[in-house]
Amino acid sequence: MELLYDTAARAEEILSLNIEDLNLEFRRARIVSKGGAIEYVHWATATARLLPRLLTGRTAGPVFLADRRAPTSGSRAPARGDICPITGRGRLSYPRAEYLFKTASAELDPHRQGWTLHQLRHSALQHLAQAGRTAPELQAKSRHQHLASLGRYVRLGEETSARITAEADPAQRRRPC
Repeated sequence: MELLYDTAARAEEILSLNIEDLNLEFRRARIVSKGGAIEYVHWATATARLLPRLLTGRTAGPVFLADRRAPTSGSRAPARGDICPITGRGRLSYPRAEYLFKTASAELDPHRQGWTLHQLRHSALQHLAQAGRTAPELQAKSRHQHLASLGRYVRLGEETSARITAEADPAQRRRPC
């Protein structure tokens, strides 16, 4: 789920992507945001290298697919747009993606429960904040409507407070670089 981390997007937005929404050359995808607006998310090199392998032989349909072919009739049959025209497999659902990620990450989780897809968004934003990105930059990356909404994602801790205080201290001795 490198794409989720790289984009800091909501899992629903990424799982809803179709291949036609991707611009592999410019490393971005057109998504429908939480409010219904058309927006773009961007990814880095690791994702750019993985996506072509994921899409091999497919030029249309959902980016992320379930393991099995989708039923073609009955109450469980998905919408036509949620079926890959090449493989016949259905779009990967949020509950199934969450289960797969939790299972795969359980070994790494100190509580052995596995992580949620939403925690990838939290981690991406927290790591960007720790790297010194400003609140407006985080807002642009996460596409939050209000800066106040970022508070729940960004918990920088005591080290950040100490660094900011030291850097802003006018009496601190400055060493030439």
